[in-house]
Amino acid sequence: MQLFQLEFNPVSFAALLGFLAVGAYILTLLPTTLRIVFPATTKTGIPKWLLKYRRWIGLLSFCLAVGHAYIYIKQRNFDWLDIKTYWFYFQGTSTLTIFTLLAITSNDWSVKRLKKNWKKLQQLTYLAMFLLTWHIWAIMAHHWTYLTPIGIVVMLIVIILFLYRQWIVHHQSKNRVSVKS
Repeated sequence: MQLFQLEFNPVSFAALLGFLAVGAYILTLLPTTLRIVFPATTKTGIPKWLLKYRRWIGLLSFCLAVGHAYIYIKQRNFDWLDIKTYWFYFQGTSTLTIFTLLAITSNDWSVKRLKKNWKKLQQLTYLAMFLLTWHIWAIMAHHWTYLTPIGIVVMLIVIILFLYRQWIVHHQSKNRVSVKS
């Protein structure tokens, strides 16, 4: 007689991998935002530490996202010839494509080889931020778990902080131009 039996639920595990991928991804977005929006955090060393390990955290996020996608693909038996499949999973597929490009180019060789274009390519991460939020909202709309609202709220906070960061940078550059005139 067993006192308890642990069952492996692939869908729940895939949801957990997706949630962890989002968490790691958010950590890659934070260093610059913390430095600009909350300048006092630079004294803590957290933005510096996150910046130092940003590539590794990004690669971790990518691996977790690939695991998340793989399990769902295996579980759901997608019809790859049906255009509705691509439309329904557009956000997730697009985000994973961006993550793949970022992961492939997250090395010193790519930085040297792509030069200025490397930075432009890495800015795709901000598009991924919006696509990922849309993905969480759209895919989980009919079957939320306890992780779904947490993921959505945290992503929305990150987006708001990002937009506020952009506003700060815009006004700082505008003030510099007016001071020079």
